[in-house]
Amino acid sequence: MRIIAIDPGYERLGVAVLERQPPKVAPSHTPPRQPPLLGGIKGDSKREVLLYSACIQTPKTLAHAERLAQIGNEVQKAIAAWKPAALAIESLFLFSNQKTAMRVSEARGVCLYEAARAGLTVHEYTPLEVKIAVTGYGKSDKRQVTEMVKKLVALPAKKSLPPQTARASYRSGTPFASEARCSRSCEAPSIRFSPFRKGRIRLDDEYDAIAIGLTHLAMRKLNSGNG
Repeated sequence: MRIIAIDPGYERLGVAVLERQPPKVAPSHTPPRQPPLLGGIKGDSKREVLLYSACIQTPKTLAHAERLAQIGNEVQKAIAAWKPAALAIESLFLFSNQKTAMRVSEARGVCLYEAARAGLTVHEYTPLEVKIAVTGYGKSDKRQVTEMVKKLVALPAKKSLPPQTARASYRSGTPFASEARCSRSCEAPSIRFSPFRKGRIRLDDEYDAIAIGLTHLAMRKLNSGNG
């Protein structure tokens, strides 16, 4: 199953595409590896693979509505490029700043709209559920979640690009040709793509999106009885 996971935000929004794949067949002389644990749930014969991740950052100089429109455009492009079956997204939690809460909720609503328009099933998870699924501990901090994500997800060995439909026009920061042809008065969103190279530092937003995706895959595994 392929999913798109989103860590909703207004300033920055994390996006990740994951799927569960059968493991590579190990040589006969190699002892079988223990499947990973995901929040105390024993893994089956499949593994979680990260296909793509990015952090979408909209220009602060744009009007509020335009920033929301750019978020929707980028989410729509990611859905069209990777064709996931479902969206996993974090539930809105309490903010001390009411203005921030309103803007994040609006950005989240844009993501839900794009998912519904594409016919995806939507699954929402609280921060507590994500922490428990990934680390097994509901009070873990961001560093602990990040470290477990690195251990749980199978990362591609080299740079991962969008599928062939977008590959011809892809370049760092402007993944689609329409953005490259944008007029000078049009400010394209800043998109930080994951090269999947050893030692590459991802932003917290990407790790959070990956953790949300792993949570959904773990919940689905549990609900299906590991079958």
